[in-house]
Amino acid sequence: MRLGKLENLDLSDNQLNSSILSILSGLSSLKSLDLSNNMVTGSGTFFNSSTLEELNLDGTSLPLNFLQNIGALPTLKVLSLSYCDLNGTLPAQGIFFNSSTLEELYLDYTSLPLNFLQNIGALPALKVLSVGECNINGTLPAQGWCDLKNLEQLDLYGNNLGGSLPDCLGNLSSLQLLDVYENQFTGNIVSGPLTNLISIEFLSLSNNLFEVPISMKPFMNHSSLKFFSSENNIIVTEPMSFHDLIPKFQLVFFHLSNSPTSKAVNVEFPNFLYYQYNLRFLDLSHNNITGMFPSWLLKNNTRLEQLFLSENFFVGTLQLQDHPNQNMTELDISNNNMHGQIPKNICLIFSNLDSLRMAKNEFTGCIPSCLGNMSSLGILDLFNNQLSTVKLKQLTTIRFLKLSNNNLGGQLPTSVVNSSSLVFLYLSGNNFWGQISDFALNGWKKMWTVLDLSNNQFSGMLPRWIVNSTQLSAIDLSKNHFKGPIPRDFCKLQGLEYLDLSENNFGSIPSCFNPPQITHVHLSGNRLSGPLTCGFYNSSSLVTMDLHDNNFISSIPSWIGNLSSLSVLLLRANHFDGDFPVHLCLLEKLSILDVSQNQLSGPLPSCLGNLTFKENFDKAFVNIGSVFGSAVHRKSLL
Repeated sequence: MRLGKLENLDLSDNQLNSSILSILSGLSSLKSLDLSNNMVTGSGTFFNSSTLEELNLDGTSLPLNFLQNIGALPTLKVLSLSYCDLNGTLPAQGIFFNSSTLEELYLDYTSLPLNFLQNIGALPALKVLSVGECNINGTLPAQGWCDLKNLEQLDLYGNNLGGSLPDCLGNLSSLQLLDVYENQFTGNIVSGPLTNLISIEFLSLSNNLFEVPISMKPFMNHSSLKFFSSENNIIVTEPMSFHDLIPKFQLVFFHLSNSPTSKAVNVEFPNFLYYQYNLRFLDLSHNNITGMFPSWLLKNNTRLEQLFLSENFFVGTLQLQDHPNQNMTELDISNNNMHGQIPKNICLIFSNLDSLRMAKNEFTGCIPSCLGNMSSLGILDLFNNQLSTVKLKQLTTIRFLKLSNNNLGGQLPTSVVNSSSLVFLYLSGNNFWGQISDFALNGWKKMWTVLDLSNNQFSGMLPRWIVNSTQLSAIDLSKNHFKGPIPRDFCKLQGLEYLDLSENNFGSIPSCFNPPQITHVHLSGNRLSGPLTCGFYNSSSLVTMDLHDNNFISSIPSWIGNLSSLSVLLLRANHFDGDFPVHLCLLEKLSILDVSQNQLSGPLPSCLGNLTFKENFDKAFVNIGSVFGSAVHRKSLL
């Protein structure tokens, strides 16, 4: 094929400059050109082409005059300028050009002035306009972009636009997609222009200041609407008469979780959902919805994939439909008031679940054994219920298991011990007992990230197998009956960030213990004795060091003054003696200091007056959850 007949040319990710343009002018049949991630520098007009239809200049440093002269491309339909660095001064009348053919324009992540939207009306054929994350400030103008009668897709997400949506938006009768996610728009959408956009299919209003009626009344006649997202806006409740309206749409995606600032209480379940049969995704979390758990929702929507109903006030038992739903991958009904037993057929109905969250309810009885056999389940969170029996015979794929704060007891199930998939384990606040050193080493030789066995009845010495996981970032074994020295092998835990061994009977800390990333250490309420070793010497990341209620002696070591990030230092009720340590004045970020009930003497150093002791809850409280969003684990400081 001769070069002159070339139709598609990709020159992306090179170091080409404007000299390439003279060569491109000879390509008489070129239809698609990709120059993304190059350096098109220099000046002059863009090359002449009577055939080019698609031009990609993403990630390119461009002088403005190139953009002003792209109008010399009479057949151009698609232009992409995302992630561009536009060099030069923006003219008062905008930076764009006249084009009667351009249909798609992408400018995401390219800084633009507000007047760009006023001058975009010079592109009468435009169907797609995407200007997300473009640092556009102000209110939307009521001219220019509103003249784009053929516009089908408008992306304005991630800017700093505020005020009400202008009425002229309602004139875009061809609009099928509108995304204004993460701006500062205000106003009640009942009286806004969105009610006129009856061709809309995709509508994203999330993370603004809109007032959104939970009844969806403004959209009852929008028969094409399939995707609706309104996360973190202000939910508005209405008289029950509005809830009886029958919608013309069939939604696939519906997200209406509430803003934390909303004060809506006793919210009625939105009745329009009784008429939805095609849902794949539904999120009504954080809405304070009252009433019985909507079992009918599962029966009506047989292809539902993700259901999020957490942080409401649903009551009753969890009743599942009779027919299996193999599409369901995530079910979250945490933080409600549901009771009864977990249905024994849950694994048959939802055979492909990846995440099951039912925390903070009142479920009782046993944990169905089938949950451990599922080949897909990765997250099981049953935290804070009243479950009394664990029947998980094996854990096939579960990597995150949270059973804290239930009524579980006995020795640890062998399924937990032998699991090869488990990475995050939370069993705190139960009645498990026994010596964990009894477990076979091979069963625990794995890659833990979080291990929380706190507030149980475990006893005996700490086994060496804990350190077999070099990926451990958080260990909480507090409020048990462990004894003996903290194993010297703990010095191998180089990735450890959080350690809580408080309220046990430990007798010593290995002097080599100094994880480079350690942030929070809680060792209070033990039998630790002798001088305070230099184990934490140069721990610049250490924020909390809680050693109160032990038997430490001698002076408070001077190296504590090197802990530059230290915010909480608790040394109360030990046997420290000598003068009050002046080096504590070096701890500029200190917010809590307690050295009471020791044997310190001498005057208080005047430099203490230079410490502000500012309150800092972010440092005082720590989240030892996981990337899967587990609940905050708050430790008592005093």
